[in-house]
Amino acid sequence: MRIKIFVMTAAAMLALPALAHAQGIVGGAEQGARDGNRAAGPVGGVVGGVVGAVGGGIAGLLGIEQRPRFREYAIREHHPSYVYESPLAAGAMLPERGVTYYEVPAEYGVKEYRYTIVNDHAVLVDPKTRRIVEVID
Repeated sequence: MRIKIFVMTAAAMLALPALAHAQGIVGGAEQGARDGNRAAGPVGGVVGGVVGAVGGGIAGLLGIEQRPRFREYAIREHHPSYVYESPLAAGAMLPERGVTYYEVPAEYGVKEYRYTIVNDHAVLVDPKTRRIVEVID
């Protein structure tokens, strides 16, 4: 039992450096699982995947390194900015009309969300609910 706990702890610790390069939840989980599996086999892969997903979730849907590139991409596209009167934050719900949503390029690995520009900020939005899931600053 102690050996299992040691292996799982070691795998989690070895997976932590991958978090610095995590590409959001999915990318973090994938990277953590790969690193954990390489370090401690299948158990390490499971533990590393969970640790990586948590770290990727903390970093946001877009990884830390992707955020500035995505913000620059969104600015280059020159989409009009929707004026939102309430505070702009994750969880805010955008109106049914007046907001145009755009696909996130595949290179960012965010398939289920769209982006738009609100109050001159790029935001990721769940198109089914119109809720902001991430404000890209």
